[in-house]
Amino acid sequence: MRTAIYGAGSLGTILGAYIAKNGGNIELINRNKVHIEALQKNGAKVTGTVNFTQKVTAYTPDAMSGKYDIIFLMTKQQQNREVVTYIKDFLADDGVIVTLQNGIPELLISEIVGEQRVLGCTVAWGATMQEPGVCELTSSPDSLSFSIGSLSAKTNHHLDNVKGLLQMMGTVEIDSNFIGSRWSKLLINSAFSGMSAVLGCTFGEAAKNRASRRIVQALIKECIDVCAAGNIKIEPVQGKDIVKLLDYKNRIKKAISLFIIPIAIRKHAKLKASMLQDLEKNKKTEVDAINGIASTFGRKVGVPTPMNDKVVEVIHRIEDGALKPSFENLTFFT
Repeated sequence: MRTAIYGAGSLGTILGAYIAKNGGNIELINRNKVHIEALQKNGAKVTGTVNFTQKVTAYTPDAMSGKYDIIFLMTKQQQNREVVTYIKDFLADDGVIVTLQNGIPELLISEIVGEQRVLGCTVAWGATMQEPGVCELTSSPDSLSFSIGSLSAKTNHHLDNVKGLLQMMGTVEIDSNFIGSRWSKLLINSAFSGMSAVLGCTFGEAAKNRASRRIVQALIKECIDVCAAGNIKIEPVQGKDIVKLLDYKNRIKKAISLFIIPIAIRKHAKLKASMLQDLEKNKKTEVDAINGIASTFGRKVGVPTPMNDKVVEVIHRIEDGALKPSFENLTFFT
């Protein structure tokens, strides 16, 4: 079995370090030459809620050769058409691309390589790159979990192999309702990643501030309502039923939901959204594939999504240089 992580940034480096540490065969690929050189020279250094350094095999895409049985895809999905078209030539005839990305990227990727050659994976933890070769795990070690599934009704023959590799880092669930799992992650990202990027803060800080917490709550509610209208069952996250905990139809349940939000996110309180990290590097974000997806599905099923619409608008204004990530941006949501 030959396996690789394509787009080994903060998340991919940590995943690769865990797999290598526990005896797995994995190759880390990234276009960032400085990061790759640091990995080659010093190994992958993981800091934050855990601390270890692990020797890894790492190189840039131009050094790719031969065929891979499993490729974990961890690039930004704005580049998916270009990236997948490139890496499909390195995929074995019976190989599989495993998407560890935000949004619902499997639909486009399956158009390029075929539905049977795609597995989706939701990731329930976060990370930040501190410097080349050094990545911080910002989630609690007991929250390291994955959920994998497929758009296809047929079971992919690499499913057990993928599960085995991911289990070298955390717990893995095989989900028959994978779209529901995707929406669970999308709901969390639209609310917490969206506000983290808008405000320039961590998930915990967005939940602690009462004004921003109300917006987080509204973003979650919009996603729940969109899924209900579209007959999509939102799956639990790490055993917690998000809909049961955070949905509301009266003032009392709404107050309880607002109270629960900081508790629900406490294991990921230190997490800083990848969208915010992109903004800090003057890069375009994935907001259209996160909050934008909620807005698009809302229009499709006739559910208004004003808060998700506003997050998309504000983040695009930040990308254009008209605004900066700041709590002052709360004024745009009143």
